[in-house]
Amino acid sequence: MDPVAHTLVGAALARAGLDRRTPLALPTLLIGANLPDVDVAAYWWGETFALSFRRGWTHGVLALVVLPVVLTGLMVAWDRWVRRARAPAAVAASPGGLLVLSAVAVVSHPLLDLMNVYGIRLLMPFSDRWFYGDVLFIVDPWLWLALGAGVLLAGRRARPMPARIALAAVAAYVGVMAVSTVVARDFVQRVAPAGGPGIQRIMVAPVAMNPFRRWVVLDEGREYRVGEFDWLRAPPIRYDDLIAIRTGADDPRAASVRAAPEAGRFLSWARFPFFLITERETGVEVEIIDARYAVEAEAPFGALSVTLPR
Repeated sequence: MDPVAHTLVGAALARAGLDRRTPLALPTLLIGANLPDVDVAAYWWGETFALSFRRGWTHGVLALVVLPVVLTGLMVAWDRWVRRARAPAAVAASPGGLLVLSAVAVVSHPLLDLMNVYGIRLLMPFSDRWFYGDVLFIVDPWLWLALGAGVLLAGRRARPMPARIALAAVAAYVGVMAVSTVVARDFVQRVAPAGGPGIQRIMVAPVAMNPFRRWVVLDEGREYRVGEFDWLRAPPIRYDDLIAIRTGADDPRAASVRAAPEAGRFLSWARFPFFLITERETGVEVEIIDARYAVEAEAPFGALSVTLPR
């Protein structure tokens, strides 16, 4: 999810009563809710490097153990050498309390990230396998609205109930979206014609703003079929309305491009890659596009262009 959502989760947890557990509870929850995204520094080495590196080491099971300890150590040091150095009479922060809050905040981050189509490598560093929830769009304004209202009202009233209601509402919303995704996947699978090429993989993922719609990708081997699922339409989806896209993976030039470092990094991240190949005077232009995000080479995200020499 986006940094706004993670920050609001940390703030809502604090306003729900956890900020009363120990001094420095609020900053611990806010920092911890965003700490796994320290891997954003990978963009220093380029976008494709970041795609191949992010949502891994700092989002995996080992990080869920290490990061809370690191954050607790930093907060205890700040408490001892900065906060109480300025105010010697201040009550000391509880290391145990800070560790619990750090763990809650840090764990909330990959749990949220697991819900979207981007996914995380939850088992890093033991496995680089990607896991995808396909439940929430990566930027969900409905989460912002519920959590923001809860944090704001809890702060004004100095009572935890609005934040607790907001967290409960978000949990219910996530549950409804998860059930909707599962039911939609089942519906999509049943509309595929019998005797066809067969579905090898399927994605039914949320889209921006509209919780009733989904973006569908069917992997049929040599082709993807893509289109929209809409619960407000009858029927929500028809197989004949799905657009067929050849993957191009069986083209020798597609195999050659995998050896290029940039392409290799992109493909380690891509979930439904397909290849558009164009012969030009300067060489062979290979467009690699991830169908979960785009179907055109000009897309601002989810596409990469690589030129191979003749």
